[in-house]
Amino acid sequence: MENAEQSLKPPFDARRLDALMDDAGLDYVLMTSKHSVQHAFDGYKYFFYSFMDAHGLSRYLPVFVYKRGDLEAAAFIGSPMEAFEKELGSFWVANTNFENMTSPQYANSAAGHLKRIGGEKARIGVEIGFLPADAYMALAAALPEAEIVDATLQIELLRAVKSEKELGKLKIASEKVVDSILSVFQSFGPGSTKREIVAALKAEEQKRGLDFEYGLCNLGMDFNRAPSDQVWRDGEVMCLDSGGNFGGYIGDLARMRFPGDPDGELEELLGFIEEVQQAARKPIRDGAYGREIFEKPLEMIGGSPWSGITEFVAHGMGIISHEPPWLTDSGPVPYPAYHANRPLEAGMVLSIETTMWHPARGFLKIEDTVSVNENGFEAFGDHGRGWN
Repeated sequence: MENAEQSLKPPFDARRLDALMDDAGLDYVLMTSKHSVQHAFDGYKYFFYSFMDAHGLSRYLPVFVYKRGDLEAAAFIGSPMEAFEKELGSFWVANTNFENMTSPQYANSAAGHLKRIGGEKARIGVEIGFLPADAYMALAAALPEAEIVDATLQIELLRAVKSEKELGKLKIASEKVVDSILSVFQSFGPGSTKREIVAALKAEEQKRGLDFEYGLCNLGMDFNRAPSDQVWRDGEVMCLDSGGNFGGYIGDLARMRFPGDPDGELEELLGFIEEVQQAARKPIRDGAYGREIFEKPLEMIGGSPWSGITEFVAHGMGIISHEPPWLTDSGPVPYPAYHANRPLEAGMVLSIETTMWHPARGFLKIEDTVSVNENGFEAFGDHGRGWN
């Protein structure tokens, strides 16, 4: 390990991480997912492995080593060419190692550092779903007296509350996603294919400085959301739902388009979806319980003529989709509703979405992104909400 004099100022809330570790009885954590490493180093992504992890017969496996309450002991374990990134000041830690090309090598380097900082017999938290079996076995063999446990929950909870800088990135991402969707709406009409529409959406987001993550397109009665050669026909609704990444943070929003003037039924259907969306926002504030967001929307849907074809869900957003807060255990992505009966905190960010699968008019959806603050909420990218 190399030691360099640096101002050890992590971009995350180290006191929050210390508290989470203390509650779980953790002495150390190893972060090995790309998104956790990104959060630990202010949005850092190693350019060489931006699109893949595999290399030869193994893989890239960055490791951030953190000792509770001791920033001086923190370390980054990377690959040889990441030494270039160190020259550019990408790592705030004093300890780095760039001698690894296989996942067991990354794990052994992490174990070596843990031994140097007193971790031989410690309780070590790892992201078990992001630690390959060969790396886990190498880590366990190198630290036979240590207790290695899953700390995915604690590491995820660290990201639940965003900084002002993170909120700014999410706001920009959301605004640019909606701007990109509206630009595609203006440029394309019936006769276009879903594949052409999604390709244009990707180009619009990239033109605005976003990394395109996904584009989900629905035309008319077809509920298949994948890009295809399906042709948009006159009189059909279109929904575009997209995730665009700005500085490592995802804006995830959906808007609707109709070629021509929508009739009364379409106005009523999208108007109801909008009412549900607005009802979900009303309880959002610092201190509100997560379950409160669902109460009025589910009541409205249950009492409507469209109860069997309409779904409401809200989930956390940030570096990944469905990060904390986790509000429901009955949504499309399964996880415990950890925050349903816990208070929301200022700085949390939510995606709110209402979807209708109408048997005669097709797929209708609005998805919004809002942040929690002390006085209520702020909506990001909050334009283009009606029929475009």
